[in-house]
Amino acid sequence: MSVPVTTLSDATFDEEVLGADQPVLVDFWAEWCGPCKMIAPVLEEIATEHPGLRVTKLNVDDNPDIPLRFSVMSIPTLIVFKDGKEAARIVGARGKAQLLQELSQFL
Repeated sequence: MSVPVTTLSDATFDEEVLGADQPVLVDFWAEWCGPCKMIAPVLEEIATEHPGLRVTKLNVDDNPDIPLRFSVMSIPTLIVFKDGKEAARIVGARGKAQLLQELSQFL
């Protein structure tokens, strides 16, 4: 079974995230980022277990415009967008329990 994590780009961000009819979690990450790699499997589990929250990822090296637009200064940065606006921001890696707690209002 494939994990429902969508990969975004600068070109698809507005339609996929700002135009979504459900909350969207965007994981701003990079290939060289160790903490990003640590939380990736946790985000895949959350995506599978909580279909009401759409989980996406955006590689900041390949897509520099969106991180700049939303002032993403360090990675991993997780931003939840709801109704086209930033609703929550989590900077840094977290364990699954803490992430679920911080995301509880969107699950």
